[in-house]
Amino acid sequence: MNGRRYLRRWAWAGLLLTAVAGSTGCRLVADGENATGVKLYQSGQYDAALQHFQKALGRDPRNADAYYNMASTMHQLGKLRNNREMLQKAETLYNQCLDQYPDHPECHRGLAVLLVETGRSDKAFTLLKNWVIRSPESEDARIELARLYDEFGDRASAQRQLEYALSINPASPRLLTALGHLREESGDLAQALVDYQRALSINPHQPTVAARVATLQSRLGQAAPLSAGGTRTAAESWTPKF
Repeated sequence: MNGRRYLRRWAWAGLLLTAVAGSTGCRLVADGENATGVKLYQSGQYDAALQHFQKALGRDPRNADAYYNMASTMHQLGKLRNNREMLQKAETLYNQCLDQYPDHPECHRGLAVLLVETGRSDKAFTLLKNWVIRSPESEDARIELARLYDEFGDRASAQRQLEYALSINPASPRLLTALGHLREESGDLAQALVDYQRALSINPHQPTVAARVATLQSRLGQAAPLSAGGTRTAAESWTPKF
């Protein structure tokens, strides 16, 4: 097995911009530095972004998102420059992020990607399995472990993780969508359609999922339901037209 698909699809989940509503003092300033850093990162100015994330951390030493943003930026720079020391620093920062917020989803994902990239997929699995053990009811933990199993070809284990999470939270659109995706990949189109439809019944504002429903209905020869107006399919009514 290899993790190339995992790396290609999940290597860069994006930086985090902490919500500033209700923030005061040092936290508000740190959030401002994070916001500036995110904009610089998105424009490819990684070194400048890193400086703002460092300032955010200086203002608020317990800001997990600042640690994550620094780690993700250092990770990117290490890859671009083929710099092992930067990658090692990124790993340290990811772990410091988890010290501040042990259930940080993006940080777990970023660290798992780094571990796979550096030939330590076993440690990536250990990282996510330990998260599940520590937080057995965490939807994020189960989804990330399922994602890793899936990308390494173990769909049975991935499905078990998602089904267990659904037994705890059966009304989760995220879990239903993830399970539908897994079943669609494995060729179980009818059950995938059921999962997607359940996800949409809980949260109809999901254009991507609605598009999958329309596609599977077409492939399975099912008629798409009409929207409230009676002239468009449900998928069409949720998908913006440009």
